[in-house]
Amino acid sequence: MKRAFIVTGGSVLATFGSNYLSGYSFDLKIAVDSGIHFFYETGIRPDQIVGDFDSADKNELRFFESQEGIHIVRLIPEKDETDTQAALRLAISAGCTQIHLLGATGTRADHMLGNVGMLGMGLLEGVEILLADPYNRIRMIRDQLVISKEEQYGSFVSLLAVTPQVTGVTLKGMKYPLEDDVLFCFSSLAISNEIVSDTAEIHIKEGILLVVEAADTERKR
Repeated sequence: MKRAFIVTGGSVLATFGSNYLSGYSFDLKIAVDSGIHFFYETGIRPDQIVGDFDSADKNELRFFESQEGIHIVRLIPEKDETDTQAALRLAISAGCTQIHLLGATGTRADHMLGNVGMLGMGLLEGVEILLADPYNRIRMIRDQLVISKEEQYGSFVSLLAVTPQVTGVTLKGMKYPLEDDVLFCFSSLAISNEIVSDTAEIHIKEGILLVVEAADTERKR
C-alpha cells in the first residue's frame, strides 16, 4: 500500500499532526497552500507543495522554494477545483491507494463540506481517503468496513447516507445493531453509535455511507 499525507489550509496543531504522521508509514507528503505552515513549524519536509498560494505565508513559501528536491505545483486562483482537490488528484496519480487528509475541517464551512464531498473521489478511483482532525476521522464506504475497538478514533461511530438511501445496512458489534435495514438521507437515525465488541462491522448492499468516528474531547494520539 502506498500512503499519502496531505495537510491543507485549515488549522493543524503541530503536536497532533506530528503524532498522526508518526503513526503510519507515508510514501508521499504534500502541503496545500497555507498548509505549508505545519511543515515549516515542525521542520518536517514535504515532498510536494500545491496551491495558488493566496493564503500561504510568503516567507514560509520562499523558505521551501529555496530547498532542493521539493516539487512545487503552482495553480492559478481562477480555476474549477480547489487546491485540496488538486492535491488529491496528484496523490492518486502518484499511485497512492490510501490518503490521509488533515486541515480540511477549519473555520470555512464551505471548504469543510467540499472536502467531505471529495471523499467520494476515493470511491470512484478505488482509493481510501480519510479526513482527520483531533476530534474526528471521516471516510466514505460503499460496501463494508471493520473498525477495531482498540484502534477506533474516539468513542462514537455515526453513519450518514450520502445517496438518497442505503440498503442492506447491517451493523455488528455495536450498541445499536441493525440487520438488513435501510438508512435514508436527511435522517439522524444512525448518529452516535458505540462499539461494544472487539470489532465493529458495517455492511451495506447498495448506496454510499459517510462514516464518522468522533470524540467529545481532543484525541491525544
